Amino acid sequence: MAKRENDSFSVKDLMKGFIKENNLTKGMQKIKIEEAWASMMGPGVANHTTSIRYQNKTLIISLSSSVLREELSYGKEKIIKMLNEEIGDQVISKLLLV
Repeated sequence: MAKRENDSFSVKDLMKGFIKENNLTKGMQKIKIEEAWASMMGPGVANHTTSIRYQNKTLIISLSSSVLREELSYGKEKIIKMLNEEIGDQVISKLLLV
């Protein structure tokens, strides 16, 4: 009978390896960013958000309310900092509100 190796791996480590091997890192970052935006900004802002795009370290948020867009533009740096902390990595360097 074959001898079993008794190496144990956590699911977290296995998932990280799977994501890295299959080049899914960018897609996972997009999902994390969308979830972080919805949870941090709350349902009021999330309801007025029409699209969230991420490309080249820039987060592009489309909003249906011009008043909300103006209000959020005053705190762009704080929003970037909070989102990066929520995600756990410095993935966002610029925020565009359109």
